[in-house]
Amino acid sequence: MLYIFKAKHVLRSCEVGQMINYMYYVYLIRSIKNPAKTYIGFTNNIEERLQKHNKGASIYTSDFRPWKLISFISFDEESKALSFEKYIKSGSGYAFAKKRLW
Repeated sequence: MLYIFKAKHVLRSCEVGQMINYMYYVYLIRSIKNPAKTYIGFTNNIEERLQKHNKGASIYTSDFRPWKLISFISFDEESKALSFEKYIKSGSGYAFAKKRLW
């Protein structure tokens, strides 16, 4: 099962909040301070992970805080989410993300 969401339309929903605890996510964030800086990651809790990015807990994103969630893709299996994250970070996956997710 795969779900793709643009973040601004989803995280306000209680129904989605319940779903978040049972899924695995590949997420795309953009720096508010420097919009040219983007990051793609994997998590099982989007809200908590975004807070960590914004508190500087990640060495890869701490210099460009604050961050804004742009999109996320949810999976019911961790292995599928990790495979998709790897794909999105590849050449053809990056092109797909640029056209469809950013």
